[in-house]
Amino acid sequence: MKKKLLIVFGGVSSEYEISLLSASSVIQNVPKDKYEIVLLGVTRDGKCYLYTGDCGKIENNEWVGAAANLFPATISADRSVHGVTVQKDGAAENIRIDVAFPVLHGKNGEDGTIQGLFQFAGIPCAGCDALSSALCMDKAAANAMADFAGIAQAKWLAVTKYEYDKDPAGFRSGSAGELGFPLFVKPANAGSSVGVSKVKSAEELEPALSAAFAHDRKLVLEEGIDGIELECAVLGNDEILAPMVGEVKPCNEFYDYEAKYLAGESELYIPARISPEKFKEALEMARRVYRTMGCAGLSRVDMFMRKSDGELLFNEINTIPGFTSISMYSKMFAAAGVAYSELVDRIIELALERSE
Repeated sequence: MKKKLLIVFGGVSSEYEISLLSASSVIQNVPKDKYEIVLLGVTRDGKCYLYTGDCGKIENNEWVGAAANLFPATISADRSVHGVTVQKDGAAENIRIDVAFPVLHGKNGEDGTIQGLFQFAGIPCAGCDALSSALCMDKAAANAMADFAGIAQAKWLAVTKYEYDKDPAGFRSGSAGELGFPLFVKPANAGSSVGVSKVKSAEELEPALSAAFAHDRKLVLEEGIDGIELECAVLGNDEILAPMVGEVKPCNEFYDYEAKYLAGESELYIPARISPEKFKEALEMARRVYRTMGCAGLSRVDMFMRKSDGELLFNEINTIPGFTSISMYSKMFAAAGVAYSELVDRIIELALERSE
């Protein structure tokens, strides 16, 4: 019998649109002979619906207007349900789920919240668990863990809005003195470079902090690195597969939201244009970060290779990276001989394997 696969898409996140693109690709490539797909859409304001309409309407956000195919639904915390409860024609209906795949990016999807719900409900979930998802999502926590493990990275510091408001001028002066310019200001819990600014002078620091605080109450400031941006795709539970290193040459000053999704002019190189020795070193760093953060299923590890001395520096880890057929994660595996549909199947199988 086919297993019932719950795909969750959308979400209360600044990366809502990216989730729709990723989910559309996943849906198209799930092995239909193995899985019966159940779709749970989450609107921008957090309303959850079982969606039974045309999957082609998800990518362009047309699914939210298909009222005849939307039924209020919730992921049940009751383990006897082991799935979702749907309201149809005034009556509740339970749909038992064998495995879930949350194709959600950013807050409320990649930060351990929905992973914790699936763990509580006893439903196998693709990707990292609640703890590792939360750890990797919070840049301050991930950086602190990397420091503890002795993983090289740029100089950094963190600040909350409460701490900053005590002495804004003093913090700006101190952080500039500690990190130098250029530096980066980032919301601690956001993805796709939303709210991130590259700061080249003291005059630019205050507006950059204000822009980042609009997305999170905690920020991370990092030393700017003049380096080559590298990404490594990682897959696995206990046995870890990290076969490829990719290189990103942003069309903007850094790989911001526009460079990733809108401009379409950033250059991607797979494999990365680095020496065989550095290629091997980057893969080993990716595996080490993955283990250190307690990851499972999949993640993408990003790093810099500093131009001055060639040192590799950990940048960040994404537990649910962009997952379209042209995203770096899937393209790296494709270059290593793993087709997109096979990759989707492996991720689902890893979730079932871990639950056993």
